[in-house]
Amino acid sequence: MINKNLFLFAKVLPKAENFQKAKEALLNIIEKTRKEEGCLQFHLHDDEQYLYLYEEWINEQALILHYEQAYTKEVFTKYESCLAKEVEVNKMYLSS
Repeated sequence: MINKNLFLFAKVLPKAENFQKAKEALLNIIEKTRKEEGCLQFHLHDDEQYLYLYEEWINEQALILHYEQAYTKEVFTKYESCLAKEVEVNKMYLSS
């Protein structure tokens, strides 16, 4: 059976002076996000310039529900002033 899970890779570039603030905003939602029914994986990585999110969801609807959570919306609001550029998001499905 083909895996229909949604995989998401996000590359986040905070302004240098806001790096820690942006990182903490994401760290604060990791456990809540992992407890969401449709979340299979949610990981944060960084290289001291960029923040990288690796996520796996049971489907697109689960990701949409994640975006509707108050804690997720709060991160998006914080991002309005602390990012150097728009978040790069790649969504994909396993091809085999």
